[in-house]
This record gives sequence, C-alpha cells and structure tokens, in this order.
Amino acid sequence: MNNPFAPSTSRPGHGSIVLSLLPPSTPVLRTVTYQYPLKLIAPEPAAIAPNSPLADEPRTQHVVHTVFVLTYGGGLVAGDAVTLRVALAPTTRLCLLTQGSTKIFKAPSPERRFRCGQTTDVRVAPGAALCFLPDPVQPFAESGFVQKQRYVVLQSPPSGEASEGGERPGPGSLCVLDWVSEGRSARGEHWDCYEYTSRNEVWLAPHGTELEPKDWDGAETGRLLLRDNVILNNESGDGAAAAGTIVGRMDELAAFGTLILYGGLFELLGKFFLDEFQAMPRIGVEVSEIAARGG
Repeated sequence: MNNPFAPSTSRPGHGSIVLSLLPPSTPVLRTVTYQYPLKLIAPEPAAIAPNSPLADEPRTQHVVHTVFVLTYGGGLVAGDAVTLRVALAPTTRLCLLTQGSTKIFKAPSPERRFRCGQTTDVRVAPGAALCFLPDPVQPFAESGFVQKQRYVVLQSPPSGEASEGGERPGPGSLCVLDWVSEGRSARGEHWDCYEYTSRNEVWLAPHGTELEPKDWDGAETGRLLLRDNVILNNESGDGAAAAGTIVGRMDELAAFGTLILYGGLFELLGKFFLDEFQAMPRIGVEVSEIAARGG
C-alpha cells in the first residue's frame, strides 16, 4: 500500500526556529521544529514594559519571544550531533535560553569519532535582535565536545529605499554568551575532558541576502566581522589524548566564556563592560593613577 503522506524532511538532532511578522506587524513563531536528542520549548511571548526604551520602537508589536533549547537527558552522549537553525524577521525579538547546563557525558574512547557536537546557524534581519544566554556547557571527565556557531546579521536597506511604515531599521543586534565550566567539581573533576572546542563567527551580509536559505551551509554570509575559537584539548605532539592535562593551563579557572555584543540595541551594555574593564587595575599601573580613578 502506498503511503499517502509526504515524506518527512526532518532529520535526527535537527531543529528550526523561524520568527516571522504576521501582517501588519505582529511577531509570531511561524516554525518551531525539532527531533531527538534536541528539544525546543516556546512559552507565551512576554510583553515589553511600557517604560522600556524598546516600547517607543515603531512597526512591531511590543513582545519578546522566548525559546528554551534543551536536550533529552540534559546533555549529549558520544556521537550525538545537534543542529539548530534560527531566522529572525525584521524588528522581531528572540531570547534563546536553557534550563540547565548542557552535560557532555563520558565517551567510551578518546577517539575523535566519539566526540559529540552542536552546530548553530542564526540569521538576523535588519532591526531584529537575538539574546542567546545559555547555561554553561559542562563536559564530564573523559568526554569530547565540538561546537560551531555562526551568526549572520543582514544589513539595512539602502537609504534611498523606503521600508514598510516609512522607517529604515538599523542592522540586527546580537547578545551571545558562550561559556564552559570545569566539569563536576563535587566529584573532583577539573577540566578532565579530552577536548572542548567552540567556534563563534559573526558575519555582516548585504541587504537582500536570503533570510531562510534552502542550503544553510552554502548560503551567502557576506563580510566576516568576528571569528573566535576556544580550543581546550589534551593532545600531545603525536596526536595521543589523555585526560587531565588541561587543568594545568587553566590557572585555576572554574569557567571560561566569551560574550559577543553587536548592534545598536546592546550598545549601552557594551559600553558598560568597556568602562568596567578600563577601570580595572593593571599590572605596572602606579598607585596614584588608581587613586585618581577612584580605585
């Protein structure tokens, strides 16, 4: 008997989030799909407070959507691969969160084929904003994890082109936190994983670039703004791996992370961090200089 249903296009570990605009200007989660071991939960959107600066923005109803990115069992086992693709329509707002650390469970062997991995592809239209604040990745002893995250921000239309409503939104905004902890410290684990690798890229794509490409891997990305690689591994010169040598290079750090801020929406937040770092005392700075700054 012939199957009357169309074949499924979903693949294990793949998920998709598309935040669109329902005419005239209502943000809606048009697509939220996922397959094991990935799970996505989307609660009701939250309204922006009337006293928020964002409440003055035109065109879009004042709501922020939230999606929780989870994995069954709270983590990934050897060989798991998760791929998440996100597209934000102009002037929309999305928060991606987790409900706990992503645990990377012990692998049966240090061989690379037992690494688990996660790939995230995000496209942000002009005027849209993404806030991605997950809990840290927590690699257990003798585990391996490889992550790739790519964020493509679409440029605004040329000044001569009028957008809907007569406004010309600025480029999209990003607030992305990527961090990793030392493992299960209560069990005596301190950077005892085989490998942790995380790569983050931010691209600025020209106006007119596809927001939802059919081929995400081969889609146009534009100009590279940032590429940040964090590589923690226990490989010796001959390629052999052994747990327990990262800790000697971590200077007693219990967590290590990268915060990426881009776009006008997070400009004040970026300035706050820059001012804080500038006020921190530096080695070799005279005490009088610190006192003059009020330190």
